[in-house]
Amino acid sequence: MRGWIAVVTFLIVGCGTAEDDHSTEAVEVSKCRGLVNNKMIWVPGGSFTMGENPRYSEEGPPREIRIDGFWMDSHEITNAEFAAFVKETGYKTLAERDPPKIVDAPSEMLEPGSAVFNVPSGDDPRWWRWETGAQWRNPSGPDENITDKDRVPVVQVAYDDALAYAKWAGKELPSEEQWEYAAHGGESARPEPKDADGKPQANYYQGAFPAKDLGEDGFETRAPVGCFKPNGYGLYDMLGNVWEWTSADGARADASEGVKVIKGGSFLCAANYCARYRPTARQFQERGLGANHIGFRLVDNEKPAPQS
Repeated sequence: MRGWIAVVTFLIVGCGTAEDDHSTEAVEVSKCRGLVNNKMIWVPGGSFTMGENPRYSEEGPPREIRIDGFWMDSHEITNAEFAAFVKETGYKTLAERDPPKIVDAPSEMLEPGSAVFNVPSGDDPRWWRWETGAQWRNPSGPDENITDKDRVPVVQVAYDDALAYAKWAGKELPSEEQWEYAAHGGESARPEPKDADGKPQANYYQGAFPAKDLGEDGFETRAPVGCFKPNGYGLYDMLGNVWEWTSADGARADASEGVKVIKGGSFLCAANYCARYRPTARQFQERGLGANHIGFRLVDNEKPAPQS
């Protein structure tokens, strides 16, 4: 159920906001327009160690996992891709529908809307708020739209919305095992996605969250897909940018409905707060609640492996 408790407990998934302080390199990155075609990439099967000796308890214990090969979207589903689905089917996301009637819920939660990050201040200490009118076309509410953002990841999609898109596309949401294996890209994960020179290699929050985002990666919010180098399998934005739904069930005692595992962190994750821009990172999100930093990508488990 999408309720007030959902918004409050959603704090565990979030990180910061941003202010203008771009470096020259960051400005160049921010000119990226994104990829046009979402090609599927073959991820060859293999074995890997899933999980870690956890910095966060939900990430362990480590265990050996064997994965069969599969096809995966090269990047997160974009606004343009989701718009094509909506145009053909007339689908309405959960955020566009009347929310469940919850006793003693704030008045704004009686209207369609969703969870939006709020910059905490002395006047309003909340990190997350229910924003009436927030949905995939207006990720942060009526004051934000997706005009000229066709290649930016779609957000404000709940788990069932992602499932509906997957069914229409003839694909599936990845299992957590598939997602984590693919995110490694056949390589060892770094504690923070930076290259040897310290340059960010993903869209995440640099600086002291939530007071100051240095903007070293060139973005203050969601980046167009494919603006950073792909990993070893050719997959873009597996870390940072937006969290991604998986098909895995999670467990959270304070949730008012079933929860699912989301992976990868987002543009709101900072080293000094959540540091969940790692393949092993995982969070438990109520399946009926989207947000302005959660998206998804798909896999195809039926398409035959490449011949060569």
